Amino acid sequence: MADRTTSSITIGADPAAITEVIADFAAYPEWADQVKAAEVLTVGDDGRPATVRFVLDAGVIRDEYVLGYRWQGDEEVDWQVVQPGKMLSALTGSYRLVPGTGGTEVTYELAVDLKVPMIGMIKRKAEKVIVDTALKGLKKRVEGR
Repeated sequence: MADRTTSSITIGADPAAITEVIADFAAYPEWADQVKAAEVLTVGDDGRPATVRFVLDAGVIRDEYVLGYRWQGDEEVDWQVVQPGKMLSALTGSYRLVPGTGGTEVTYELAVDLKVPMIGMIKRKAEKVIVDTALKGLKKRVEGR
């Protein structure tokens, strides 16, 4: 797996409220700019999405793929590709939520491997754009509720 891109942000809400937004995949196109569509395919025993089909347009990375999710309460969710797309050969990531004074620190980690050759610097920049945009969008969505 490739190097991981990691970034954090503090969101003025408790982990449960943030996890609720993370789990609402149908709403992702409203706040996660690169996600053009998201459809929950299966739900786990905990009632949360287990597999989700995405249509992504992140500039240099455009694809359709399915991710599998593992939820650890309201503290962490991680995912990986269970059905690769035309461009993505692997994608793993996670949100870690740590409550603190004044909100919850949310750390997003992402690693992407592509089937097509791409200069590492360009790929890392695309990952960073995805991570930063997702964190800012998540913060705006949660705090705007």
